Amino acid sequence: MEQAHPTSHSLAICDCSVPALLSRRQLMNRAAGSLGAAALATLLRNQLPAGESVAGRHSQPGLPGLPHFAPQAKRVIYLFQSGGPSHLELFDYKPQLTGLHGTELPDSIRMGQRVTAMTKEQETFPCVAPMFKFAQHGATGTWVSELLPHTARIVDEISVLKSVHTEAINHDPAITLINTGSQQLGKASMGSWLSYGLGSDSHDLPAYVVMISRGPKVIISQPLFARLWGSGFLPSQHQGVRFRNGKNPVLYLSNPPGIDELGQRRTLDGLNALNQLQAESIGDPEIRTRIAQYELAFRMQASIPQLMDLSDEPESIFSMYGSESRKPGTYAANCIRARRMAERGVRFIQLFHRGWDHHGKLPSEIRRQCSDTDQASTALIEDLRQRGMLDDTLVLWGGEFGRTVYCQGSLTKDSYGRDHHGRCFSIWMAGGGIRGGIVHGETDDFGYNIVEDPVHVRDVNATILHCLGINHARLTFPYQGLGQRLTGAEEAYVIHDILA
Repeated sequence: MEQAHPTSHSLAICDCSVPALLSRRQLMNRAAGSLGAAALATLLRNQLPAGESVAGRHSQPGLPGLPHFAPQAKRVIYLFQSGGPSHLELFDYKPQLTGLHGTELPDSIRMGQRVTAMTKEQETFPCVAPMFKFAQHGATGTWVSELLPHTARIVDEISVLKSVHTEAINHDPAITLINTGSQQLGKASMGSWLSYGLGSDSHDLPAYVVMISRGPKVIISQPLFARLWGSGFLPSQHQGVRFRNGKNPVLYLSNPPGIDELGQRRTLDGLNALNQLQAESIGDPEIRTRIAQYELAFRMQASIPQLMDLSDEPESIFSMYGSESRKPGTYAANCIRARRMAERGVRFIQLFHRGWDHHGKLPSEIRRQCSDTDQASTALIEDLRQRGMLDDTLVLWGGEFGRTVYCQGSLTKDSYGRDHHGRCFSIWMAGGGIRGGIVHGETDDFGYNIVEDPVHVRDVNATILHCLGINHARLTFPYQGLGQRLTGAEEAYVIHDILA
């Protein structure tokens, strides 16, 4: 099953490594002994609340001693806006830009910053004032663009971070850094770290699930590689499982014609017995990972169809999330499914929504992106709150970087583009452990440089771990002679000012 179990090792057992200690009859007799327990577990599974296992809440235990301290959050929903949403059009209100529109960006502001290959040949770098209006909302008067009318309703529940920064200026290094703590390939993703450290509260679903959406008529030029939710150097059972759009969210989930659940169970028991013999002989931990993933895949055959079927959701929920929420594969529908996963104990749920890379036609394109995401993102917060889940569910919204104040390409009366900008950008966080109604950090009058309370992407990751009761410096894994961390080898700091 793709993403559901590792495939890097052969299932064959070498005659030279496994002595013939058992006859075939003895082997099958031993394997058959697990059928009664498996049947009992299957029967009891249907009598337990969602996410409950026969042996207890944790079907996949985490590390001993974790969490390090009492957590505020039990789970994370990361609404990742892939491509780099423009902070200048959404949250970072700069009224001074109106008077600077069309003028050259001063050298004293740019300070020789390296630019991308897409704009390095430009002879001029004219400043662009956003075409959209801003207004203050909530008890603390948070500035929000007219593009986000629904988000404006919940500003007292979210913390807006306007001073996030990254050294990466291109998509792949930036999105790799924010998801894994390093621009280098091969590192473990955030969800994999949480699966490894905290385990899973779900018996029938993976600890880490990824879903990807895109708006209609959006042209995508940047790929999303599976390594963004990969386990890297961690055991492969901790990799994210991507749920696809369409009839089969996970490939090969259904039994082939002529195979029923009991037959599948017998086959799996025999296969697991062979794998167990190989594990005891060779000692490769990936073999035990394979056994665990086969078992999870078997349970997913019953749990995923129920999870993905939204027919039991009331009309009020579809109205809350918007008209697109009835269409499988849309961002709105994925937000509903993210809440359903959170209810069932999934530890880390990551929604990638593509289409925010606005090098040209930004005014029309960003309006479309906001229309796709604004209502559903807000509805997710309101839905979690009405179910009593917001206090222990950490929700994040943001991308890999922001956009430049200067125009990329032609500046016309009604259109312009913006290039990548890592020196400052905006995200928001809400729920488990985060204070609402907070605006953290400040940028200069151009929205180009940070002037107050800088927040590196490593600090964001350290804060996520803190909300889950984890000291980021103590969650490590030995690899290549180093104690690898989600926050990387450099310093990272928890953003205490936004914590509840």
